[in-house]
Amino acid sequence: MNLQDVTNILFVRIRTSIVVKDPILFKGSGKSERIIRYELLYGVGYRSTMTTMKESKKNADLVKIYSSPQGVNVVQSPVKKEILSLLKEKSRSGSDIVSATGKSKSTISVHLQDLMDAEIISWKSHPQDRRKKIFYLNSRYLGDISREREIESDIDLYLDRHLVRSRDPFRFFRFMFRTIRVALLDEGINIDPILHQAGLRVGEAFYHELQGPTMDKFAKNLADFWEENHLGRLEIKSLEPPIIQAYDCFECEDLPPLGRPACSFDSGILEAVFSAYMGENVSVEETKCYAQSDQYCQFHVNHG
Repeated sequence: MNLQDVTNILFVRIRTSIVVKDPILFKGSGKSERIIRYELLYGVGYRSTMTTMKESKKNADLVKIYSSPQGVNVVQSPVKKEILSLLKEKSRSGSDIVSATGKSKSTISVHLQDLMDAEIISWKSHPQDRRKKIFYLNSRYLGDISREREIESDIDLYLDRHLVRSRDPFRFFRFMFRTIRVALLDEGINIDPILHQAGLRVGEAFYHELQGPTMDKFAKNLADFWEENHLGRLEIKSLEPPIIQAYDCFECEDLPPLGRPACSFDSGILEAVFSAYMGENVSVEETKCYAQSDQYCQFHVNHG
């Protein structure tokens, strides 16, 4: 695998054009159903944590995108988003959801029915009391769209500086990948969850090339793999717990400042290969990133 292979994997997924219907968003608001077309990467699974009031407010303004058996649905209702956030953690009964949200039973019932009609959630009978319903997610989280642009960038200047003047094929594919991401960010579209999922799949596919008899050997294989394929340069700062620093990061080094970690694809790769090596599900937290003006990207591998 090299950077061109990585870019091709992502491009195939980016070219999936999704028609998004939102019949559940405006019920009772007098607005008619709308159809929105996005070109998004298709993927699943991602967990983020908001740590400040400012970030919480920004999260409240985000439009969430879920893929269900019925299609792709846009969810912007604050109550529905809160319900879905709770169900991402674990399956819950209706009374648990009422208690956690502080909303009335009738309000929660209406939103649960809307989400079931759209096949975003489903239910099963409680194992101890078949009269009670246990609600669970029946869909996959694709990403979100902000009402405000995450960055203000001059895309033409970015293209001229990094793509038009490049004569290095690796740099060309590196910046083509970033240009698509910058263009989406410029429109307020965050595809981090999908990049993370793509990274998981790449890591799972290539783990067999990296495994070793010891953690030291595995870490060396990982660092060699990263550099040989022009993904950047890794330094293993600690093995227990694993702490990894990445320099010349292909994913984010030349992104405009975002004020937050941006290496979702790299995090996915690391999560997949360390999970396979350790024989358990691990999570990877990016604590430093070029995109937040750090001098390198840093990843902590956490057990469980």
